[in-house]
Amino acid sequence: MSLLNQVESFFDEAASYLSYPKELLEQIKVCNSVLSVSFPIKRDNGKIEVISGWRAEHSFHRLPTKGGIRLSENVDISEVMALAALMSYKCAIMDIPFGGAKGAIKINPKLYSTSELERIIRRYTFELYRKNFIGPGVDVPGPDMGTNEQHMAWIADTYMAISNDPMYYFASVTGKPVNQGGIRGRKQATGLGVFYALSYIFKDLEKKTIAIQGFGNVGYHLAYYLFNELNAKIVAIADVRGTLFNQNGINVNKLYEYQQEHGSIEGFNDGIFYKDSNKVLEVDCDILVPAAIENVINESNVNKIKAKVVAEAANGPTTFNAHFKLLELGKIVIPDIYLNAGGVTVSYFEWLKNLSHVRFGRLDKRLREQNNLLLIKQIEELTNKKVNERDLEILKRGPKEEDVVKSGLYDTMVSAYEEILEYSNKYKTDLKTAAFIVAINKIAITYEQLGIFP
Repeated sequence: MSLLNQVESFFDEAASYLSYPKELLEQIKVCNSVLSVSFPIKRDNGKIEVISGWRAEHSFHRLPTKGGIRLSENVDISEVMALAALMSYKCAIMDIPFGGAKGAIKINPKLYSTSELERIIRRYTFELYRKNFIGPGVDVPGPDMGTNEQHMAWIADTYMAISNDPMYYFASVTGKPVNQGGIRGRKQATGLGVFYALSYIFKDLEKKTIAIQGFGNVGYHLAYYLFNELNAKIVAIADVRGTLFNQNGINVNKLYEYQQEHGSIEGFNDGIFYKDSNKVLEVDCDILVPAAIENVINESNVNKIKAKVVAEAANGPTTFNAHFKLLELGKIVIPDIYLNAGGVTVSYFEWLKNLSHVRFGRLDKRLREQNNLLLIKQIEELTNKKVNERDLEILKRGPKEEDVVKSGLYDTMVSAYEEILEYSNKYKTDLKTAAFIVAINKIAITYEQLGIFP
C-alpha cells in the first residue's frame, strides 16, 4: 500500500466510530487541490534540465493551508497528497487554524550546487505564486526533508520580489533564519515536541532504554534533549549508513560531533556498528522511535519489534496492517499525527510573529523582570534571607522569545495528548485511531458550522 492508501485506511478506521454523513467524511478525506509543475533550470555546466514538482492543498476548512516542502528523488504526487492529508489532521489535533498542505521537488539535493538549488527553489516559488499556491492567507510552506532555513529565506525573498504584498511577505513561509523573520526554537521544534510528549506520557523516561532511527533534524534534537536534559539511556541510533548499538548508552554529543566531521555515524568507535539502518528496529528496548521515513515498520518485520512502545516521530513509519499487529502483540503506539506536530506548532507561532511584526516577549519582558524582582524582594523581607546573585539573575529574568516558544509548545503537546487519551477511553480504541477521530471530529464540526454540511 502507498502512503496515501495507508493514511486513507487509518481515516476509514477512525470514521467507522463516527456517525457523520458519508458525503461529509468524503469531503474531509479528499485532497482539494493539487498543482503539478515542470520547469527548466540551467546547471552550472550550461546544460538545461527539466525539474518536476508538486504542491497539494488537502483541506480548506481553515486558511491558510500549511505544510513543508521536501526535496527527494523518490517522491511522487501520491506521497505529497498523503503528507498534505496528515498535515490537515495534525493541525486539527493541535488546534492550529490551518488546513493541511505539502510540497515537493523531485531531485536529490546532494547532486546540485548551492547556486543550482537556489535557482530551483526560486523558480518553484514563482510557479506556486503564479498558480496562487503561496501567500500568508493562502498557503504557507515550510521546511521538510531535504530543505532548510536557507531555502525558506530564498522563498521569502522571491515572494517579496514578485508579490504586491510587501507588508506581510515574511508570513508567506516559515522555518526562516531568525534574522529573516524566523523564530527562535523552530529548528529543534519537532524533536523537542517529541521529547515533551514522551516526558509527559512517561514520568520515568530517564529510566527507559531508547532506540532512535534517524539522526537528522528530528532524531538528533530528540536524542540531544533525552541525553542532556534527562541523561536517558539511548542504546541505539541509526542513520542512512547503518545502526550504532551500545547497551551502556550512547554519548549523543560526541556522536553528533563525529557525524558533523565525517558525514555519518559509521566508524564511531564507541559501540557496535551494523551496516543496516533497519537493525535499530529490532533492538531490545523500552521505546523505539522511528524518526526517518515512512513504512519502515511493516508486515515483513513487525514480529521482530521488541520495544514495548513505538513512538512515531516520522510521518507514516508504520503501515496500516503492521500497526494493528503491534497492538495484537501488546505494544503501545504513539501516533505520528500527534507526536511529530511540534514543527507545525512552532511554525504557527512564527506565522503569528510575522503577521504582528513583534518578537515574542519583546513587549513585556522588562515588565515581567521588574515584577519578578519586586516579588523576590518581598519574599526576602518576609524570610529575612537574601537570594544570592546567581539565583537572583535567573529568578528575575523575563521570558525570551525561545522561552515563550518552548512554553507554548509544551502546553500544546500536553493538551493534545490529554484530548487523544480522552477519546481513546471514550471509544475504547488505540491512540492512533483516537487521534484520527479527534481530527475528523474537529474538521467536521467546522464544515457544519460553515453550513456546508448541515
